[in-house]
Amino acid sequence: MKVTTKEVGKNKVELTIEVPETDFEVAVEKAYRTMVKKINVPGFRKGKAPRFIIENMYGWEIFLDDALQSAVPQAYLSALQEIEYTVVSEPEYEMVQLEKNKPLIFKAVVFVKPEIVLGDYKGLELEKPMVKIEPEEIDQEIENMRQRYAKLVVLNGESAEMGDFLTINFVGKINGEPFEGGQAENYSLELGSQTFIPGFEEQLVGTKTGETKDLDITFPQDYSVKELAGQKVVFTVDVLEIKRKELAPLDDEFAKDVSEFATLQELRDEIANKLEQVAKENAEKEFKDTAVQKVVDNAQVEIPEVMINGRLEAMVQNMEMGLRQQGIPWDKFLELSNQTQEDIEEKLRPEAEKALAKELVLEKIAQVENIVVSAEEYEAKIRTEAAKAGLQDEQIERLLAAEQRETGIELSIMLDKAVDLIIEQANLGGE
Repeated sequence: MKVTTKEVGKNKVELTIEVPETDFEVAVEKAYRTMVKKINVPGFRKGKAPRFIIENMYGWEIFLDDALQSAVPQAYLSALQEIEYTVVSEPEYEMVQLEKNKPLIFKAVVFVKPEIVLGDYKGLELEKPMVKIEPEEIDQEIENMRQRYAKLVVLNGESAEMGDFLTINFVGKINGEPFEGGQAENYSLELGSQTFIPGFEEQLVGTKTGETKDLDITFPQDYSVKELAGQKVVFTVDVLEIKRKELAPLDDEFAKDVSEFATLQELRDEIANKLEQVAKENAEKEFKDTAVQKVVDNAQVEIPEVMINGRLEAMVQNMEMGLRQQGIPWDKFLELSNQTQEDIEEKLRPEAEKALAKELVLEKIAQVENIVVSAEEYEAKIRTEAAKAGLQDEQIERLLAAEQRETGIELSIMLDKAVDLIIEQANLGGE
């Protein structure tokens, strides 16, 4: 098989692929053996008619569709192993020569990864962030725990305040008529949670158990249900019960109740350690992101539109999957958020472009620096990711025993090592 390449645009390459006559004949013969079972030829049992008889009746071309569907993709995939480009799009085919007893010649036009021109990536001036946990941060975590473990006490005769939990019945009416979705019974509502449209929760402050109150409210102009946007509505609310949080005193007993620690100081120390660990991890990530962004800014990167579109498609699919796991159909999400898929993609575009630029630049550094992934590094990564995914030991061993490495995992390790190289070669301050 012969393969030649020609650049026909920015990051766009035309492959001319010549399949030898003998190889294409194999595909034609395979097509004949498939089709002969379906063709009725007088004088022959179905599936037994010789090929030349069928060709005389219908012409050689009768086998071409099936033969091309087999030969072209196979030849294209083989051609990819012979070229120096990394293809990032599906091919557009064009037949050049399709004649009996001659080689098959076709063109495949594809987009390829852009050539990255690196700038400075060694000797960067970087500031190592300092991590310090303030006492106020620990206090806030303790307060959050108090709120989580607070007891709810039923109020008798006291007025509702922000933060109280109300059990209510309500009916909403527009021009005196109830509307769909505007009513509920025994609904639990925390005042101040902003669960309802503006004005609803605020007007329930001061109400008491057993009270009925009419709330005059106007739906926001940008409300997700278009039929209700801007509409004036009256909600008739029956307050069935009011509960208020009762916070525990901050003492050793509190620490024992909410943790495995015997004293409040031990609990504070543990919270401080966890906050510091999280802060260090976040600071390290931000530090590396800043370093990589400097390297990207120093490089020349032009990302093909097809790569951006592919990344956007993957990001949207991930969003859809996440919503589906929450029981929210994609169409419903778009309706409730008053957006189109194009709106979503436009918002995600900067993130997609930034991520691709980083990956391409780091991949180029890995190539220039001859960074490779050892068997030990690959196995460690596989085991870490498999543990996160909850895979069983036998599943992990099957992954490790596979003849070919998982490309995505190997690339991930390689990019991480490129980041490590940037940090190692930098001039660090602030430590």
